[in-house]
Amino acid sequence: MLYSMTGFGRAEADVNGRQVVVEIKSLNGKQFDVMTKLPPILRSYELDIRSLLNTALMRGTMDLTVSVKQEGASRPMTVNTSLARFYYQSMKQIADELNLTAEDNILSTLMRMPEIVSADQDVLPEAEWFEVKKVIEAAAEQLMQHRKNEGAVLKKDLAQRIANIEALLEKILPLEAQRTERVRARIMGSLKDISVEKVDNNRLEQELIYYIERSDFSEEKTRLKLHCTYFSEILSKPEISKGKVLNFVLQEVGREINTLGAKANDADIQQIVVQMKDELEKAKEQVLNIL
Repeated sequence: MLYSMTGFGRAEADVNGRQVVVEIKSLNGKQFDVMTKLPPILRSYELDIRSLLNTALMRGTMDLTVSVKQEGASRPMTVNTSLARFYYQSMKQIADELNLTAEDNILSTLMRMPEIVSADQDVLPEAEWFEVKKVIEAAAEQLMQHRKNEGAVLKKDLAQRIANIEALLEKILPLEAQRTERVRARIMGSLKDISVEKVDNNRLEQELIYYIERSDFSEEKTRLKLHCTYFSEILSKPEISKGKVLNFVLQEVGREINTLGAKANDADIQQIVVQMKDELEKAKEQVLNIL
């Protein structure tokens, strides 16, 4: 089972006459990070919301938007009637002193005065908060399902990339004998150009052994095969969050491929190594999307 880090979830419900709409978007991220857009009525529950999402979504960059509408208004309003009367008396006094006629639209003018109309800043009752919490959980659950669907596609692609690397590794095996023979011919050809009297047989033997050890990549092939097998095993494990582990394994795969290429000293094998690196880079790009 594999989960992507990108996804989208949406849920809505009616909570005691309030229409609650929750939307959550998730993108790649090394840690858990969330940007919240909450109405004032939910500000006191922001820490609870962050904790809820951290537990449910684990990792990624989140964008949470919660809308609470009541009787067609997204932000319930209150009117300060006492302040409105004060403004009215002041306006009327000025109009009388200047012999001005009161305007017909004085009410609309009053409603635009500072602090006459303000958003309702009351805190959501705890009983209603539990209902809103369920809506947020439902949106998070939908996002996780979206992640799961995308993860299935990523799993298939990653499995194919690793299978391609293993197949390329098998192509190297028949080239090893040819490589050894070419190395042997090159060394013998170089020795013909050297006078036999000038050759220190002991030193020559040591150099040959050293060269053979440096050019042997049997251990790298074995470790590369093991890393690929381990990667495939992790893909099939039931754990939800394993993107970091997969990334670490790919780093080891890359290390063995690089060492194999450095030791190959053969054009045909080097071409196969380049193809391995191409498959590896594509796998690394995909792993960045894994939860």
